[in-house]
Amino acid sequence: MKETTKLPDNAFRPLKEDEKYEPLMKADRNYRELTPWSIAWGLLMAIIFSAACAYLGLKVGQVFEAAIPITIIAIGLSGAANRKDPLGENVIIQSIGACSGMIVAGAIFTLPALFILQSTNPDIHINFLHVFLASLLGGVLGILFLIPFRKYFVKDKHGEYPFPEATASTQVLVSGESGAGQAKPLLVAGLIGGLYDFIVASTGAWAETFSTTAFAWGKAVAAKTKFMFSLNTSAALLGMGYIVGLKYAAIICAGSVTIWWVIVPILGHLFPDVVVGTSEGQALMAGDAMPTEIFQYAKSIGIGGIAMAGIIGVIKSWGVIRSAFGLIGQMGKGSSATDSERTQRDLPTKIILWGTLLAIAATAIFFFAGPMEGNLLHTVVGILIVAVITFLFTTVAANAIAIVGSNPVSGMTLMTLILSSIIMVLVGLNGTHGMVAALIMGGVVCTALSTAGSFITDLKIGYWLGSTPAKQEAFKFVGVLVSAATVCGVIYILNETYGFTETNSDVMAAPQARAMAAVIQPLMNGEGAPWMLYGIGALMAILLDRLGISALAFALGMFIPLHLNLPLIVGGLINHFVTHSSRDEALNALRGERGTLLASGFIAGGALMGVVSAGLTFGGIDLQISGWTDSPASVALSLLVYALIVLYLVRASMVKR
Repeated sequence: MKETTKLPDNAFRPLKEDEKYEPLMKADRNYRELTPWSIAWGLLMAIIFSAACAYLGLKVGQVFEAAIPITIIAIGLSGAANRKDPLGENVIIQSIGACSGMIVAGAIFTLPALFILQSTNPDIHINFLHVFLASLLGGVLGILFLIPFRKYFVKDKHGEYPFPEATASTQVLVSGESGAGQAKPLLVAGLIGGLYDFIVASTGAWAETFSTTAFAWGKAVAAKTKFMFSLNTSAALLGMGYIVGLKYAAIICAGSVTIWWVIVPILGHLFPDVVVGTSEGQALMAGDAMPTEIFQYAKSIGIGGIAMAGIIGVIKSWGVIRSAFGLIGQMGKGSSATDSERTQRDLPTKIILWGTLLAIAATAIFFFAGPMEGNLLHTVVGILIVAVITFLFTTVAANAIAIVGSNPVSGMTLMTLILSSIIMVLVGLNGTHGMVAALIMGGVVCTALSTAGSFITDLKIGYWLGSTPAKQEAFKFVGVLVSAATVCGVIYILNETYGFTETNSDVMAAPQARAMAAVIQPLMNGEGAPWMLYGIGALMAILLDRLGISALAFALGMFIPLHLNLPLIVGGLINHFVTHSSRDEALNALRGERGTLLASGFIAGGALMGVVSAGLTFGGIDLQISGWTDSPASVALSLLVYALIVLYLVRASMVKR
């Protein structure tokens, strides 16, 4: 848009009486939005970032938001191609491409648990079609359940919610003139971070994780004191820490330090006779176990904390949930394809209603023919659980994204699994078949909630800039289809290449999926679940919430391995240093934005090359340096190389003006 290069003054504040917000693309004009250019690039971004997000999410349990990198790339592409008035097209590219992150979060938090359970339950047979349909149908339900709330969140609440990620993406789109300048550092950092992580993953030139247990003295200390130090040295995780920022990185690491450096030693020294697992078929006592083995037992505290954090989120959002029923009742009076202005035109109400009914019916048929194995009672109960919980939690997901930009989808899904497991056992579905059914149900719910939270960001961006909501909504379904196929393919490749079942550093961590598997197995087998540990975690979450601390972030820290959490605090500290390095606030802000671009490049490049490395391994191409990677010298070298990548991020962020 040439006539306006900045958002109106009332874009981020509540409107005064009789005041109206006028977006950049005017409601009385038509703009190029859905074109072969925007659709093709949007789908390509969805494929690329679905693969990258899936790899990183399974590696460390954190899914980076691809919206901003995709936005910057879209601007750079339109500038390079000299596209005329590309704003509408860029919004569509971002909206379709952003399907990657939302489908990934839904799929990887639950579906890898099927592979984890398969390792101990040979009767579990994983069907690729089932995994794909769980992601696809969940994404479709998330879109359909959210559309009725679009006007409420993006227009009626104008200026009341900060929408942090939508704000950042919108500002990048508005600054189209400087888009190419922003894309360059992102691409350079992507090349550096990608090459760095590719060398580690493919050749093992240095160890990916620095750990004191790699040395004889470190093993002795760990065995005697139950204390160890470990740090993942990947560029992608360093960038993740920068994006998360010091506040949340500190909370996550506080949870990790609490479990690893406080609770694990306490169990080892004060409760040495507690059984924390098995070793060679024999009970393993805490006093005889290594810290990593005690952690496998103690992390149930984190599971209890995550579940309680989800409950707290539902309670805090109950007012929005209650209002949803009133909104549904007014859907017939809502917008249609013909009777509203272009910038407020949703898909026709009849399409939403019939689409929702068809999606629920398709999900029921999938359940009946798939995990429920032809049992009508189990199918009816299962679809009721999925439909009700998805509808209720849709507003929670959207509300969380609108306020803090973070969706507690893993906590809400844990609640869903616990509730659905208890109910399904009551109606006679348990054991191996019950585990598979509950996880498939959880996959549908998790993907739906992740989709709803992410999609509200896209719709808010479109509202600020003046896109046509119906066009965003229509092609979101296409993006979901492509992303679901890509993510499921990546999950299968990574399982074949690395696996999800061992505990060594070469295996995908898949922390949320491990939590799902750990929760569901005892419930479905009629075994005693670690309710005391769950209760301790729940009480900790309540206390943290009362103190104003993010219970979900702290609980995730207690559940995710130490070496994947400590890099977050390194990135968070760099963020704090860069944004407080001068007395000039404007310069600090500029340096912070530059660092964000570089960190996004690290994340995207590292994650993408991780997928490439996995593909090489899957294809039988072995570039590993035999006998070197796990040596003490290689582990020591990893710290030196890590210091260099940290120095680059700091120096490259410190722009002069």
